[in-house]
Amino acid sequence: MTQHHSIVIVGGGTAGISVAARLLLADPALDVAIVEPSTKHYYQPLWTLVGGGVFSREITERDEADYIPAGATWIRARVAGFDPDAKRVELEGGEHLTYDQLVVAAGIQLDWHKIAGLEGHLGKDGICSNYTYETVESTWATLQAMKSGNAVFTFPSTPIKCAGAPQKIMYLADDHLRRSGVRDKCEVIYASASPGIFGVEHYAKPLRKVVERKGIQTHFKKDLVEVRPAKKEAVFRDLDGGAELVLSYELLHVVPPQSAPDFVKRSPLADAAGWVEVDQYTMQHVRHPDVFSCGDCSSLPASRTGAAIRKQAPILADNLLAHRGGQPITGHYDGYASCPLVTGYGKLILAEFGYGGKVMETFPFDQRQERYSMYALKAYGLPELYWNGMLRGRL
Repeated sequence: MTQHHSIVIVGGGTAGISVAARLLLADPALDVAIVEPSTKHYYQPLWTLVGGGVFSREITERDEADYIPAGATWIRARVAGFDPDAKRVELEGGEHLTYDQLVVAAGIQLDWHKIAGLEGHLGKDGICSNYTYETVESTWATLQAMKSGNAVFTFPSTPIKCAGAPQKIMYLADDHLRRSGVRDKCEVIYASASPGIFGVEHYAKPLRKVVERKGIQTHFKKDLVEVRPAKKEAVFRDLDGGAELVLSYELLHVVPPQSAPDFVKRSPLADAAGWVEVDQYTMQHVRHPDVFSCGDCSSLPASRTGAAIRKQAPILADNLLAHRGGQPITGHYDGYASCPLVTGYGKLILAEFGYGGKVMETFPFDQRQERYSMYALKAYGLPELYWNGMLRGRL
């Protein structure tokens, strides 16, 4: 019941597939196995525009089999745990995989259960979310039905994938309500556990102007802890220890608390916060040199975005191959991440930054200005680059 592979990659999402493709392009003879139970692969950045009624959700879904790199072994199973001293991955069915090197790219876990009262109501009763394929269409349906009342958008107190997504859908909602002629009967409210609208001041400044222009109410350091569907109330704890905030809603867009997958949190690979503990520059595990990690489940102090993985994956692959060959690890990741901040239909601020909030812009113009060209890049350009470039190891 034990298989051995030279390199085992846990996770067949953006990070896992990108790393596998890079490794096999570098050496097609490598024995690489990808552990991934899902048969579908999703381009999640478009879910903002699905929730805003621009696209159907089906265009974000492809068959996983079409993106497993040629030469890789696909193991359709769930991971139960890790034994890095024995270089072993334990699967839920009782089987084991052994490896020479391990890449943990297991993504992030959505902890819906941490919000009291939510179970059984997500996707209906005015409660919606862009954070799953199953619920993303409920956002547009709920928004279309709204004629008055509060549209409340949340942001949890945990790290999340795509930290800009909670406010992107809010800006689209504001635009839709104005187009529908009911904005004067509605309040758009951002209730966020973050201390401000965005963590990098270079982009926070123009975003504050967007919020002001749109007349959006903001409540910061407020963490959603409970929903009361019968009363249509959302309950937020104050992170500074103040009184709880209770908001009525007609639409409640929920962004769930998130964490590393449970099998990562309880493993010897995890740090105190539960993430795979790696060096922030090399992505090599700090205690187990044959283990690497990138993407959402890693301890990298970078934004959890596909753009970050686009930079991480080639560096990790190069470092892993150098380690296998007994060579020094020289590749260093600088924390680059990108957040295409949709500020309305046809408008986008393109935020690009690295560790410490260092601005790392690509284009020779002020990316803080709302532009249609950048919106078109997000809506039409980046998906093609993802499917045909990044997942093929070419970008």
